[in-house]
Amino acid sequence: MDRRRSPRVGAHLPVRVWGVDAHDLPFMQLASVKNLSGTGAVIHGMHRQVRPGEILEVQMDREKAQFRVVWTGMPGTLASGEIGLQRLASEPCLWTVALGCYSEAVAQG
Repeated sequence: MDRRRSPRVGAHLPVRVWGVDAHDLPFMQLASVKNLSGTGAVIHGMHRQVRPGEILEVQMDREKAQFRVVWTGMPGTLASGEIGLQRLASEPCLWTVALGCYSEAVAQG
C-alpha cells in the first residue's frame, strides 16, 4: 500500500542542494530530481551523506525552498546517493510548472 499523500511523476531536473551533512560539515552540490510531487521529491546523485530530519535548501533555476530529509538511500544499494525530501509547509513548490508538464505527458501516455 502506497503511503504517499500525492502522486509522484518521474522527472530529470537539475537542482542545487546545500545544507549540513552527516558529519556536520556544510556542503553545496549539484544533483537531479528523479521523481516529484507537490509535497516532495526524490533527489539522486548525492555525494554527501545526510541524516533524516535534516533541513536542506534546494534551488531549481532561480527559485529556492527548504525541505526535510525523510529518508536516505543506504550505501551499497540501488538507492545509494538518493534522498527523499518533503517540502516544508511554509515553502513554495519549486516545480509546479514541471509537475504539470510531466503529469500531462504521463496522462497522454
